[in-house]
Amino acid sequence: MNSTTPPYDVLATVDLGSNSFRLQVSRVVDDQLYPLDVLKETVRLGGGLTEDKLLQQDTIDRALACMARFGERLRGFEPRQVRIVGTNTLRVAKNAPAFISEAERLLGFPIEIIAGREEARLIYLGAAHSLPATKERRLVVDIGGGSTEFIIGSQYKAHVTESLPLGCVTYSLRYFPGGKISKAAFRDAELAAASEIQRITHAYPQSEWQLAVGTSGTARSLRDILEINDWTSGEITLGGMLRLREELLRFGSFKTIDLNGLKPDRAPVICGGLAVMIAVFQTLQIERMIVTDGALRDGVLYDLLGRQQEKDMRDATIAQFKRRYHVDTAQAERVLRLAEQFYGMVAPDGPLLKCLNWAAKVHEIGLSIAHTAYHKHSAYILQNADMPGFSRREQSELATIVLGHRGDMGKMTREIADPELWHAVLALRLAALFCRSRNDVDGRAVQNVQQTMNGYAITIDGDWLEANPLTTSAFGQEVGQWRRVGMLLELRPA
Repeated sequence: MNSTTPPYDVLATVDLGSNSFRLQVSRVVDDQLYPLDVLKETVRLGGGLTEDKLLQQDTIDRALACMARFGERLRGFEPRQVRIVGTNTLRVAKNAPAFISEAERLLGFPIEIIAGREEARLIYLGAAHSLPATKERRLVVDIGGGSTEFIIGSQYKAHVTESLPLGCVTYSLRYFPGGKISKAAFRDAELAAASEIQRITHAYPQSEWQLAVGTSGTARSLRDILEINDWTSGEITLGGMLRLREELLRFGSFKTIDLNGLKPDRAPVICGGLAVMIAVFQTLQIERMIVTDGALRDGVLYDLLGRQQEKDMRDATIAQFKRRYHVDTAQAERVLRLAEQFYGMVAPDGPLLKCLNWAAKVHEIGLSIAHTAYHKHSAYILQNADMPGFSRREQSELATIVLGHRGDMGKMTREIADPELWHAVLALRLAALFCRSRNDVDGRAVQNVQQTMNGYAITIDGDWLEANPLTTSAFGQEVGQWRRVGMLLELRPA
């Protein structure tokens, strides 16, 4: 977002979780968010995932009906006011792309599928804004429908993030089939969860945090049940959960559970969530845990607010990548200036200007691996690294633009589905070509870059072309590269 974007006093987010879908509309007042409207539907998307990782049709239909209702509530919002995120189930479902396409049509806004660690970062941001602004280091645990996120952070910054495939929906289905509750089922579920958690215990020792915090539905349900039944005083403890486990065993089935404090929509997933939380306590040696209402959707809203205020986490991530991979900053800035100039000519107000800006800044990070085919190394890093603030789609677009900035263009036909990406690839490719000498270049030599019926036309000062035969020769080779993807690149001397 550029500095001319007006601030908005109302923001909205949709969290497409594996258990519930939630829409929250909030008002912005003095850098704080105050809920205006909250919608929640228990879709149980994770429960409709087959062993082959395919969403069943009845689950898709239920989810799309919810999307239509949410879409009605979001009518009238501008794109920069809304952010919609998908989590674990949409990360793993093989037929997620088809569902997402239809869901986006119903919502009227794009859906971002966020990686597990990005989900963890956003969860912490939401939790931190609902806690006192103290300086202690916190261990935040969020048990969702299909994954559990673990974060150590202080104030508003997450320091350690991890996401594991443990969820109240998936564990309830896997270890309590048919809704039958038994000691053996709890034992197997707890052991399986503990085995997963043991892989990360080295990063979450007790010495690294002073306060344990639970977020989201499972933690809130456990707190409410334990408190209302006088098993704890408003917090979660291992002793309280073991008492709850004994009570659940007494019922024997999800259908007959009748517990004070347990909402009906939580009954089918409480056993799986409890088993995971018991394993979390035992494996990470947690004695007691407080619960906060702030979670993923709140973190997404505060992250969206930060972007509005030019405090974009994605900018911070790009700056960190430049440091990590020892980018030649002067060269990156040369390429950036020209790439933005060319993109502005061929696509005024184009939607990928910000992405092109990031791509120009990190297009050479692959040089830290090898000079040969460095653009492929750069693209691989950007596609696969943890990049706080970026959705999977944004990382893919960023990697595609960087991959196309040099080398054989033939590879790009299978990489580019959105025609807008061609404009960004052209802009970065031309900028890198102009800056090959790694010296400052007078961009005024290029008088125009425009899209034509069959490709692109570049108008360049004729005297400049005569004075720079190496670049002129490179342009000739570039014409052949664009021909490989079925486009005509014309060089027009002015």
